[in-house]
Formats: sequence, structure tokens, C-alpha cells
Amino acid sequence: MKFELEDLEKKYELELDIIVAEIKESKAKSILVQLPDGLKPWAVPIVKYLEDKTSVDVKIWLGSCFGACDVPKSDCDLLIQFGHAKWA
Repeated sequence: MKFELEDLEKKYELELDIIVAEIKESKAKSILVQLPDGLKPWAVPIVKYLEDKTSVDVKIWLGSCFGACDVPKSDCDLLIQFGHAKWA
């Protein structure tokens, strides 16, 4: 199965344009993308999009992710956390 970013964006509001703007505004040189298990199959297209739109080094956190309070330790300049549950 091929995972296309367009398919994911039909289901979720990724707000990638806001993320790109934040990366540029913060002048980050490296970022870490943390995804819940349900979104990890789309890690490569998300990273490719971010790399194409910015000049940052993008790393993917492949460890566990149990929510926004589960922050990995990293030497990256910026952490981008994605979720896929609706806010109440």
C-alpha cells in the first residue's frame, strides 16, 4: 500500500502550512516529528513535505507516543507533535 499525503489530508487537518510557517519563523535547523502509531505509516510523506518546504533536517521519533505529555528528549531545535483524536 502506498501512503500519499493527499489521502491523509482528506481525513485529518494536518495544518502543514502552519507548521512550515513556524519552522521558518523559529529559524530551526533541525526538527523532530512525533506521530502516534496510527499516523506513523504517513511519516515519510510528512517528512518529505516538510523538507521540500523548508531547509531543515527532519527526524522522525519512532518510539512510543501516548499523547501530548509524552515528550521525547531530543537535541532538535523544534518538536512537532501530531495527534489524531478530536478535541472535545
